[in-house]
Amino acid sequence: MLSRKQTPGVVSNQQCDTYAWFSQRAWVEIDLGALSYNVQQLVQFLSPRTQLMAVVKADAYGHGAVTVAQTVLQSGASWLGVATVPEAIQLREGGIKAPIVILGATHTPEQIHAIAHWKLQPTLCSPKQALVFSNILEEMNYGSPVPVHIKLDTGMSRLGTNWQQAGEFVQLVQRLPHLAIASIYSHLATADSFDTTVMKEQHRRFEEAIAHIKAMGIQPPCLHLANSAAALTDRSLHYDIIRAGLAIYGLYPAPHLQNVIDLKPVLQLNARITQVKTISPGTGVSYNHQFIAPRELRLAVVGIGYADGVPRNLSNKMQALIRGQRVSQIGTITMDQLMLDVSAIPNVQEGEVVTLLGEQGNEQISADDWAEQLNTISWEILCGFKHRLPRVAVM
Repeated sequence: MLSRKQTPGVVSNQQCDTYAWFSQRAWVEIDLGALSYNVQQLVQFLSPRTQLMAVVKADAYGHGAVTVAQTVLQSGASWLGVATVPEAIQLREGGIKAPIVILGATHTPEQIHAIAHWKLQPTLCSPKQALVFSNILEEMNYGSPVPVHIKLDTGMSRLGTNWQQAGEFVQLVQRLPHLAIASIYSHLATADSFDTTVMKEQHRRFEEAIAHIKAMGIQPPCLHLANSAAALTDRSLHYDIIRAGLAIYGLYPAPHLQNVIDLKPVLQLNARITQVKTISPGTGVSYNHQFIAPRELRLAVVGIGYADGVPRNLSNKMQALIRGQRVSQIGTITMDQLMLDVSAIPNVQEGEVVTLLGEQGNEQISADDWAEQLNTISWEILCGFKHRLPRVAVM
């Protein structure tokens, strides 16, 4: 692996071809050193009995699932979490042997066959789903019990059986052949909120459900409740596993959690200048001339656009970094290109690297900055970068 002081090499999970770094018009740089650092910080922060499940769904939040999975497992994570069966299969085909939990719902015969074949661990959300699993595994004459994770709805109102029916649900799964309970878990709806009222109520419900299960003579082998935000907020939520997504990628789930542990952003978005020109006062820039030059200025065209995942709604609102200095984006962001005002930087040349997200010198632009401009969340920004952008890993 290369250091950031060296020429980066393309080691993408999505790209079959390996291109010379200098031929790239734009790319996503993944700092595996920062990724490893974040995992180690989380592991050190957790309660001693608590293991880390790294959530690598959605292509590891756009960072490259297989490369990320390999790194987090080497750095202290014990489990991996994905949303779908194909995401899990991609990891298995990439040589990942660690336990993989499918956090989304699965129920079709094809999904269940794949789960059994690839030795995956599904989430069970309802008695009906549990019965479907058991029946199909019986038809397959499948030998070993499939480890399953029982999900309770304690207030998210998404997947899971109502927490008040937890005992009956767990009893049913325990009786079914071909299934083995690996864990019982729930998901928190407001863990990133400064107001912990709802989170505490969900925690109370989870505790009550587990107490009821234990009173029935069933000892859950493993419990988990906390995501990144909850893990950083309250150690009593750690249980046996925490499921960390955003934090391993170096971003904080909420501003009030920024001082809990030190995290380093993993993703950097770079592109190259493809043309530099001078435009006169009164000249319109890009579609619909939403920017009119107030004076003579130097304009740099950059080879990246909304088809790559740069939101069009950032037009005339975002900045970029060139030679460690901030410059303003001007005009409408187009499908493959955007424009920058580089008047303040002398002798800008075609081929120079522009950083749209990440660090140059003492300046930094983060996914949080874009999210604030767009009134959205950093999760959406990270997951939005398209696969025509190679993922380039550095150390």
